[in-house]
Amino acid sequence: MTSLEKYNKVFAETLMVSEEGLSTLKYQDIATWDSIGHMNLIAKLEDSFSIELDVDDIIDFSSYEEGKKILAKYEVTV
Repeated sequence: MTSLEKYNKVFAETLMVSEEGLSTLKYQDIATWDSIGHMNLIAKLEDSFSIELDVDDIIDFSSYEEGKKILAKYEVTV
């Protein structure tokens, strides 16, 4: 499984959405991406990629696309 496939799977499963609309998805666009959903998403991404995100990066993780940029800081290319 590629990093992108893993990233998409975490998003889709955690937020209970299909992978088709992920590229435009933003924090609080859908009911499942609320504050609790956000922390669940962060935890699953950290587990999936064996990283620990900095608090500022967790706060800045505001969209699917922004998440890719943030993960790149941790040498995760998606």
